[in-house]
Amino acid sequence: MAPLRVFLAAVLVFHGILHGQTRQISADAAHPAGAHSGVPLFCVGAGRASEALYPEWQAQLATLQREIGFHYLRFHGILSDEMGLYKEDPNGNPVYDFTKVDKVYDILLARHIKPFVELTFMPKALASGTHTIFWYSANVTPPKDMQKWQALIRELTKHWIARYGLPEVQSWYFEVWNEPDYPSFFFGTIQQYFDLYRATATTLKEVCPACRVGGPATSNPSDTRFLTFLNASHTPIDFYSTHTYGVLKLGTDAQGRIGSALDPSPDSVTRHLRALREQIDRSANPQLPIHLTEWSSSYLPDDFFHDQYGSASFILDHVRRGSAYTASMSYWIFTDIFEERGPQTKPFYGGFGLFNLEGIRKPSFFAYKYLAQLGPTDLATTDPANQSWITITPGAEQPSVQALFWDYTPISPPSGQIDQTFYKKEIPAPPVAPIDLTLEHLASGLYTVTVYRTGLDHNDPFTAYLRMGSPATLTPSQRDELQTKAAGAPIETRAITIKDGTFHQQFPMNQNDVYFVTLTPAR
Repeated sequence: MAPLRVFLAAVLVFHGILHGQTRQISADAAHPAGAHSGVPLFCVGAGRASEALYPEWQAQLATLQREIGFHYLRFHGILSDEMGLYKEDPNGNPVYDFTKVDKVYDILLARHIKPFVELTFMPKALASGTHTIFWYSANVTPPKDMQKWQALIRELTKHWIARYGLPEVQSWYFEVWNEPDYPSFFFGTIQQYFDLYRATATTLKEVCPACRVGGPATSNPSDTRFLTFLNASHTPIDFYSTHTYGVLKLGTDAQGRIGSALDPSPDSVTRHLRALREQIDRSANPQLPIHLTEWSSSYLPDDFFHDQYGSASFILDHVRRGSAYTASMSYWIFTDIFEERGPQTKPFYGGFGLFNLEGIRKPSFFAYKYLAQLGPTDLATTDPANQSWITITPGAEQPSVQALFWDYTPISPPSGQIDQTFYKKEIPAPPVAPIDLTLEHLASGLYTVTVYRTGLDHNDPFTAYLRMGSPATLTPSQRDELQTKAAGAPIETRAITIKDGTFHQQFPMNQNDVYFVTLTPAR
């Protein structure tokens, strides 16, 4: 039925265009609506700690922070064996080596991004079993000795305080494990996770009472067992974390290949957050903030929707809706340098990242870049689709205004197809109703109007890559061509004079287009 709904919607849109209809968006600069949300840029994800030691990863992080600027970064595996943190001598005594951990966190802090510390995975010498996950063999069993685990948490926290200072470490977040409700990530009972959480949280608080600790980072937001555990205990907790993805189902295509399918519902992410917020409000800890420490359109790293131009409007629409219920929405992840299935080599492979392997900016990157350029104060908008954010930034004489608006018209794979094949080809973007943007009560004076656009053929390197024939590797000239096509340059820059306080402009729109428009006082 989903493809039929999309087809009918397209028919109505074309009918509207033929009859001169437009989507009217207006905002009044004299009527602020409150502070702009900090949720979108609070945190972003990465794959695992050791990937941060790659020069290419570090270069992409530098670009990310220079052009966007997230506040926190979360990843797996800070305790894993490849970080060399924990071993035992022949007598079973702990041996700690903080060298690689220090290198990783030094890299983050040098780029002005703080750790959102996910305390995983189990060092082999401390593990109670041999069960592992991923290509890099992360151990997912509970500790064999809880006192030794507590000693590890104690010594690590003390080391961080000694190296970075107490005020800095107090500004971090500490998340106990990753998806313990999912057997592949925690090969133990839920009670064993509760024991692990209690031991970790109490130990960390003994060393650093003001440090923020939380969990359970569930794969299923509706799993309420952790809330029940908290209600029945006096275990320290400062935030509740969970994960959710905009996936309709896992399915198979005509050739029997297993994959994912995009959930076209605009509420595919928000409904889970809203329900969880209601559950926490009724719990013994109603004040707990929610941190969505993983989210995206799919939890599979070979889903080509991640590369498509439609990912930009997907992100904006879900962030706009979800921000009311969470303290953060940490997009999974910022780079295609990601090795859960082993090192990748193809330029575009459906990876999660905002950058591809070569550092080419994807459309998803521009969703966050535009969000980063919004001002500190929202303006109330009259947008029938509620697919916009308009903000204002104070100025010495004239304020500047930023308008971000989009069309989110998801096209999910028809029955018998999956994202892994459906989105691995060029997806057309038919026209939709144009946008009439009106800004009122602007200060008189000279302004520079700058217009940016992301959509089909605009900051859309994947479509250009497909038209190249999808080469397995890129030549230097091909890479440069794709970098140029995704450079983020404005499509329009012009000077205007505001005399009557009103700005008006119409913008042509295609399905899943994103526009970012700024009015900046001219010098």
